[in-house]
Amino acid sequence: MTRHRGAQDLRAVFRNNFMKKTLAIVAVVLLAAGGQAFGQSFQWGIKGGGNLSTFTGSGNQYYSSFSMLAGWNAGVFTNFFLGNHFAIAPEVLYTREGAKVTTSSSQDNLNFSSNDNLMLDYISVPVMAKYKWTCGLYVETGPEINFNISNSNWQGESVRNITNGAEFAWGAGVGYQSPIGLGIGLRYNLGISKVDNTSNASWNDVSLHNSGFMLDLFW
Repeated sequence: MTRHRGAQDLRAVFRNNFMKKTLAIVAVVLLAAGGQAFGQSFQWGIKGGGNLSTFTGSGNQYYSSFSMLAGWNAGVFTNFFLGNHFAIAPEVLYTREGAKVTTSSSQDNLNFSSNDNLMLDYISVPVMAKYKWTCGLYVETGPEINFNISNSNWQGESVRNITNGAEFAWGAGVGYQSPIGLGIGLRYNLGISKVDNTSNASWNDVSLHNSGFMLDLFW
């Protein structure tokens, strides 16, 4: 048991170091690209808002259904304009997602159920392709990678141990940016890779994907 725990700790340290180095590289690349390649066509800003998220996919007899859970997000973004209307918009966000999980059990021919919040914390790196009209309205879509930094417990077990260290998703949204730079955006994100770590026996045969909406203000 001690040897197994030591291996888990080493993997956790390696994963944390890898995530920190990856985020540092992303930040440096964005700053360098913005300052050198795009000149006056480069913009950056801050954003934050609320999430409504849940899990899609198949549950099992113990984890029977999933419903929306409120969370939040905050971070920085960039706009690399290619002409007057089209832009590539990378972001680095801290985002809290998850779902309300209905857990079912039975004892002495009686059925029981309970609702528990499974919270997931991510460092999210979306890269949006954005088309913006002269009036300020825009549409966007693109991939994102989410690094799992959850440190909470769920049903007596670390959330990190029952979920994957990273997951891929795809986002699409609409928004408006005013002439002074203040704006609002609504985005839907759908997980491509699974949230659950199926090597952990407590999840049995579930196959879950993140799904949810983000409503943000930005400047």
